[in-house]
Amino acid sequence: MKIGTCVNFSEIDGMEKKFAQLREHNFDSCQLVSWNPAAWTDENASILKTLLEQYQITVSAFWCGWTGPAAWNFYDGQLTLGLVPVEYRQMRIENLCDGADFAHKLGITDVVTHMGFIPENPYDPNFSSFCIAVRTVAEHLKKNGQCLLFETGQETPVTMLRCFEAVGTDNLYVNLDTANLILYGKANPADALDVFGKYVRNLHAKDGCYPTNGHELGAETPIGQGKVDFRAVFTKLHELGYNSYVTIEREIDGPQQLTDILERVPEDETPLVVLFDGVTDVRNFGAIARSAECAGAHGLITPLKNSAPVNAEAIRSS
Repeated sequence: MKIGTCVNFSEIDGMEKKFAQLREHNFDSCQLVSWNPAAWTDENASILKTLLEQYQITVSAFWCGWTGPAAWNFYDGQLTLGLVPVEYRQMRIENLCDGADFAHKLGITDVVTHMGFIPENPYDPNFSSFCIAVRTVAEHLKKNGQCLLFETGQETPVTMLRCFEAVGTDNLYVNLDTANLILYGKANPADALDVFGKYVRNLHAKDGCYPTNGHELGAETPIGQGKVDFRAVFTKLHELGYNSYVTIEREIDGPQQLTDILERVPEDETPLVVLFDGVTDVRNFGAIARSAECAGAHGLITPLKNSAPVNAEAIRSS
């Protein structure tokens, strides 16, 4: 799997510094996140393309925002987020198509967005009209050879699956945000893979807690401090054959954001990493992993080929 982070793009000034910082910390991929359509110009596309080539960074997806109000809670969010609110729908269809065209100029094939609180009732009149709006965007992207990825969170997994079936295009996929399903109280991310696992095309590694009241989302946390069972998630992804991008996300501003992303090993401690070579028996794999944890190892590296699978038996053995 390829590890990266999110890079925000609101204006071209400062982007070279962001890419340089990405490489400084040994990341070579990112999701490019932009909520400013005014920045999606031909000139900026040319500059970004040059910078990405210069720093040898692969953009795994363009996270496309949209204009208009956005309230990230269970009440006003129903009225303001994504393509669900009829009042803002046409404007946001245009935003998403424009953002996709900008991404296409950069050679980016995957476009991610939040679709909003999709109605769970398929007989809700807004469900059908919402699906028509999604189809309009998906068909536009298909002409560019692009895929439209729903970021998980505001809808249950089965509601998202139902929408895919109703829209009917073959370029709809999932950007699995491991925390969002918990923050919105919609599902456990590992279990959600039983519903839409085959559609996962990108992933936000993020952590958080369940809601504690009916108005506000649960709290996002640094990875390892929330309720996401990353072992279960990645085990199931491995079983599904997922071997693509993992984008670490921390939704705070300022220097603490980078600190939380990088805070895996204390500065004054030499990292201990265990490298598997030719270990093909899952029980041996699990036993070595268990011993490594007891020894204080910070990570395990296993090759894609000629190695035991990280499956349920390996986890039991560990």
